[in-house]
Amino acid sequence: MQNSEAMALSAALLAVAGELTQRIHDGVVARGFEGLRPAHGFAFARLAPDGATATDLAVHLGVTKQAASQLVDEIVRKGYAERRPHPDDARARLVVLTERGWACTRAAEEAAADVVQAWAAVLGDREVVALSRQLVRIAPNGPIKPAW
Repeated sequence: MQNSEAMALSAALLAVAGELTQRIHDGVVARGFEGLRPAHGFAFARLAPDGATATDLAVHLGVTKQAASQLVDEIVRKGYAERRPHPDDARARLVVLTERGWACTRAAEEAAADVVQAWAAVLGDREVVALSRQLVRIAPNGPIKPAW
């Protein structure tokens, strides 16, 4: 692959990622969840399994601890998350999604499914499945985080 082809592929992947992020965000807003930015969705992706500390979130998002703490303050204030005592570290607080946060996460999943269905309408189901498998091979364990 020539450099120009590699750049074209890189640009296409970035464009798809940007469009996907925006369409998921738009779908979340259309489902009644307001006052959020795409960065919140990336935070929710880290919080969803078992919660996380603000430090964990900072690492995941690639931001300072102060920026992550401000984001946590914001989603707590908006009712999407809450702080709880950390089960293993008395000095730390665990940030977990509230029911509203989980509902927002489900709305994001629905919006993502809508986007993938649109891709399937263009590429066909088999091609979308193949694309998914190939992308997972390239980035099997990559965290879902924004490219600031």
